[in-house]
Parts: sequence; structure tokens; C-alpha cells
Amino acid sequence: MAISADSEQLREGRPFDPYGAHRDDPYSFLADIGDAEPVFYAPLLDAWCVTRREDMVAVLRDDRSFSARDHNPRPAVELPEDVSRMFRTWRGAGAVAVGSLDPPEHARIREVLNAGFTPARVRAFEPTIREIAADLVERAAVAPEFDFISAFAVPYALEVICRRLGIPDEYLARCRTWSEQRIELMMLRGDTDPDLLREHARGLMEFGEFARSLVRERLASPQDDLISELLHEGKAGNTLTADEVSVQVPTLIFAGHMTCAEALGTILFQQLRSPGGWAEVVDGTIATRDLVEEGLRFDSPLAGMYRTAVRDVSVGGVHLAPGSRLLLLYGAAGRDSRAHACPAAFSPGSRSATHLAFGHGIHFCLGAGFARAELEIAIQAVAARMPELTLAPGLPPRHRPVFPLRALSELRVRQGQGGRESGSPGDPLTLRN
Repeated sequence: MAISADSEQLREGRPFDPYGAHRDDPYSFLADIGDAEPVFYAPLLDAWCVTRREDMVAVLRDDRSFSARDHNPRPAVELPEDVSRMFRTWRGAGAVAVGSLDPPEHARIREVLNAGFTPARVRAFEPTIREIAADLVERAAVAPEFDFISAFAVPYALEVICRRLGIPDEYLARCRTWSEQRIELMMLRGDTDPDLLREHARGLMEFGEFARSLVRERLASPQDDLISELLHEGKAGNTLTADEVSVQVPTLIFAGHMTCAEALGTILFQQLRSPGGWAEVVDGTIATRDLVEEGLRFDSPLAGMYRTAVRDVSVGGVHLAPGSRLLLLYGAAGRDSRAHACPAAFSPGSRSATHLAFGHGIHFCLGAGFARAELEIAIQAVAARMPELTLAPGLPPRHRPVFPLRALSELRVRQGQGGRESGSPGDPLTLRN
């Protein structure tokens, strides 16, 4: 029998703090709760956290009981009125990205977007991905020691998705800045200078206008890119309007590079610190696909996603009223002992594909195949050019306070004897302009 969420004991909640105390290791805290409390209330997040894989899958399959409309994190403090207004309208009045759409509106938009990431489309784009990876890894190789996140992972992931969309290289740095400004507003946890918040909000307004202007250009003059495909080449004649495409472009940029860069950082870090080290990737002992899937399982780049109950429901034995906000902890699903024999061990090749890093149900990541190819190609390029890669000495890397993203702030690595001695060691490489 379900327990009501109104129970005083349940509503008191658990001190889950993925921005602070549990930022680097949320999994130990979640494991301590164990099977006794698979759904718990986190006052800091004002959400019911779901930790069991089977419960998450059930929620993600039930589109009639749960809405994705409010799936992003909310600022924890009140924004100034003008900042709030810009934050609500930067995509356009009433504009909603595909990840926030519920049926039936979701299906039509999703069908057209899916056509841009079919296996055939991914295969056709792979030579471009390999070219980008080879170029960036060669540039990173000038330094014997460097930060893998800033020198390779972020610029690589950003350039790949922007090239697929058809965004000129001169806008890469600005797309990165706009994405960071969105993070700052969406995940604001404390008081911040109002002028800085206004700067972030104005940046998002520029982001929205940039997307609209780019779409107008492609509407008038199509090119060989995803934006043009969405406007002119929809499946069975289905295309999106200019306004509909403009709404999706910032999301494709944001989600398309943030999660890939985060996954690359996690994969490299975990393999470099494992007993076999990078050598097992270089010599083929560990298959690239297995390494990617285990990295996604072990520490999902998207730690969770929010849903809202739209009617009385029961999740994990807890009764929730309409309006209850749930946080589906995808990362915890990857550590669920029901799905993995040794959930806390990093072990490529051991049923890793059962993870929920790409979600589930109608909102399953539409670029999952694209992301898998992108991650594999990056690892292959790094292994080929830097076969003696190791972690640089120092303290373990920390995660940024950007939950539910799982982003390492830095990952310093060394190349051993494989790196060239030219260049200035330690100088971070930046996005190409």
C-alpha cells in the first residue's frame, strides 16, 4: 500500500545537496538510503527524488500522469522582474523546446527532429566528426600537460554540434558563452549581483535572436546542414516552421555539447584511474563502445530530469498529489544493484547498456546515436595521438555546481613521451574563432 507524501516523516525529507556536500559524490549518499527509501523528498530541491531504475522507467512511460513541461532545474532564489521576464521570453513568447513538450504537441516536432539524426545521417556526418577530432587532438598535443576539458572535450563537442547545425565557426565562442549564461540563470542558488544577472539575461536574448536570424537565412537559402533539413526536407513532407526551428536551435546547441563534453571528461578520468589505465584502450583490450557505455552508466552526464505529476499517482510506494515535482535520478539508476552486479565498480563491458543516460520513453534523447558516434570517435582520436596518456599529479578533479549536469571543472592529463615538446606547457587551448 502506498504511503502518502503528506506523511510528516516523509515530508521532513533528506538533506540531499548535489550542489554542495554531495556535489562530487552523490552516489554514496544515495546508496546509504538504499532500498528502504527509493523515493525521498529533498527540501533543498523541493522535489521527490526517485532512485530506483524500474520506478523511473514507469514514470517515463506514463505520459498521461507526468508532464515534462517543467523538466529543467529552477533558480533557488527570486530573479529581478526584468531578468525573469527575459528568461521566460528569450526563445520567443510562448516558445517551448521539444524536451518540454507533452503529447500530442510533442509527437509532430519530435518526428521531424528525429529525421536529422537517423543512422544514415550519422554515418554521413562521421567523416566531419573525425576531422574535427583529429584537428583538436593535434592542437592539444603541443603541450605535455593540459586540461582535457578546456583543451579538447568542450571545443570538440561544441564544434561538432554547431557544424551539424550549420553554425559558422566564428560563433562558437559566443554559443559557449550563451550556454553558460543559461546555466547561471537556470541553476542560480544564491544572491548574485543583479547587473550580472541582467547581463546573462541579455545574452540569452541575443542567443534567441541569433537562432531566429540564422533560421531566416536558411529558409531563404538552404545549405547542407540540419537547420536547412528541418525547414525543407522533413520526412513525408513534414517540416517545421521557421519559429519552430528557431526554438529548437539553442536546445540542440546546449544539450548537444554540454552532455558530450561531460561524458568525455568522466570516461577519460575513470579509465585513466583504473588499474589497466589508458593502455587498455590503446591496445584494444577495452572496446571503445564498451568504454563509452560504461562511462554513461557509471556517472551519467545528466544526473537527472524533473517531471511533474498531473494527477494522483503512486511512485515507489509513495502517494503523490497533482503538482508534485519529481526528480528522476538517472545517475542513480546506473548504480541500481537490481540492474548491475557491481554497480559501484567501473567495468567496461558488463551490461553497461542498461543505463538511462539518454532517458527513456517518448523523450529518449533524439541524438543518442549521434552522441555515441561522437564519443567513440573522440576516444579513438585521443588514443591514437596520445597513447601514453596519464592523469597529472594533484588532487582529484572537482565537479562544477551545475546539477543535474555532471561536469568536471578541470581534468589535467599528461602525455608521457608521446607528446611533442613545442608550445607552452599547461596553457589552456580555447575555442577557435
